[in-house]
Amino acid sequence: MAAKEISVKKYVVRLSGAEREQLEALLGKGKSPAQRLLKARILLKADVSEAGEGWSDSRIIAALDTSPSMLYRVRKQLVEEGLEAVLSRKQRAAPAVARIFDGEKEAKLIALACSKPPKGRARWTLRLLENKVVELGIVERASDSTIGRTLKKNTLKPHRRQCWVIPPKANSAFVAAMEDVLAVYTRPRDADRPLVCLDETSKQLIAETRVPIPMKPGRPARFDYEYARNGTANLFMMFAPLEGWRHVEVTDRHTAVDYAHVLKELADIHFADARQIVLVQDNLNIHCKASLYDAFPAAEARRLVERFEWHYTPKHGSWLNLAESELGVLASQCLDRRIADKPTLSEEVAAWQFDRNAQHTKANWHFTTPDARVKLKHLYPSC
Repeated sequence: MAAKEISVKKYVVRLSGAEREQLEALLGKGKSPAQRLLKARILLKADVSEAGEGWSDSRIIAALDTSPSMLYRVRKQLVEEGLEAVLSRKQRAAPAVARIFDGEKEAKLIALACSKPPKGRARWTLRLLENKVVELGIVERASDSTIGRTLKKNTLKPHRRQCWVIPPKANSAFVAAMEDVLAVYTRPRDADRPLVCLDETSKQLIAETRVPIPMKPGRPARFDYEYARNGTANLFMMFAPLEGWRHVEVTDRHTAVDYAHVLKELADIHFADARQIVLVQDNLNIHCKASLYDAFPAAEARRLVERFEWHYTPKHGSWLNLAESELGVLASQCLDRRIADKPTLSEEVAAWQFDRNAQHTKANWHFTTPDARVKLKHLYPSC
């Protein structure tokens, strides 16, 4: 073994046996921060005790790919403060820059961002908040970027709003209808009693007034802002989630008579062999047995009424209707564009329907009554 390269230094590393064991154990675990492991290696290589290697600074720098200043700081800290000071992370006495919004001031900013915006404004902006916190004396000065960082940390976005269906609290009618639909969704598939969800939506018919410019490499397609309105059309969605089947009926309106004819088609054409159809729908005023009596003679209406097992989602609970989810897929995949007239709409919807049915795309519902009693506990009346 080559002789130790010991030179005259102001800060000489001379480790005890216990200190060497501590450093070697630290390196053996390998789970400490990289900076601490580097310091341990430097000390072991620079140790001039009997058990040490006594490497020169140049050799340590080359072997460990570190800097002379780093090596000097480790030597100095060991001699002046001890081994624990070298290995422990030095805590900063105070932040480099004091935070403008901290503690009570941050709480006041959050409360302000959650409050009603000034008169004449739809929502708070960062610039409005910047001016208001100074006006109220919360802080002497602030910038919109500082306010933005503070709100982002608290996951607040006062410039955005979301439309949401807010169900009533502690409402027995909501809970009863919800649990009824959830119980239906847990039934196994029965070919004699298929589950069908029904919902409808409207589509505005819009024609182009100028020929769009098709896309080219590096340039998106261009559509003129001006367009011609050609009225609206209604779409009835009938979705059998366990069968992987759906049918969309395009009509001029969504009256009680239109609804009745959709049910007749569902019972006598699409599921003519079924003993009874389990029907789930929302609480729209035309979604009732009376609509069948408006459209057909009493005997025929009664026959159709008995072909269905009627279930309704709760008011403000249309998210429980799987037909609504399927309408969302239709809207994003097919309807999200300008369609000029009803024949074109019918043709496009039929093509979408054919492709989706060919793939037998089903719905896999996971939310159950036990889940609802935990996650939606606030909806249940307290006994």
